[in-house]
Amino acid sequence: MKVSEDQIRKALSEKGLKITPQRIIILKKLYSLNNHPAADNIISVVRKNHPNIAPGTIYKTLNTFTKSNLVKKVTTEEGIIRYDAVTAHHHHLHCTDCSLIKDYFDEELDNLLRDYFANKKIDGFQVDEMVLQIHGKLKK
Repeated sequence: MKVSEDQIRKALSEKGLKITPQRIIILKKLYSLNNHPAADNIISVVRKNHPNIAPGTIYKTLNTFTKSNLVKKVTTEEGIIRYDAVTAHHHHLHCTDCSLIKDYFDEELDNLLRDYFANKKIDGFQVDEMVLQIHGKLKK
């Protein structure tokens, strides 16, 4: 996803985050990767052109972005945490052969899940969000 530096500055500002060169670089790379990368992938890509940004800074920044809802964490079946820069509500299609994760938007599915759980009224539990991770294999 192509995002300008001005858009990144605006996103950071709207979340009340200090605008730093490191945050701009990390968020810009995360948007440009567009593939739900793991922290190690982000570190590798960022440090290729910015070797002065320490891995610890990248981990801390990703944590800050997650807490601020600028990015979301996606945990794979293998327990690997990956990052998603698309914060609009969606589900994920996860290929079990190649580990690719694709965004899946489906309003009909969202309505079905919302209605189902509204009717179930799970005792002592409030549903805040439902995100499915659908496992399968990409057709070749």
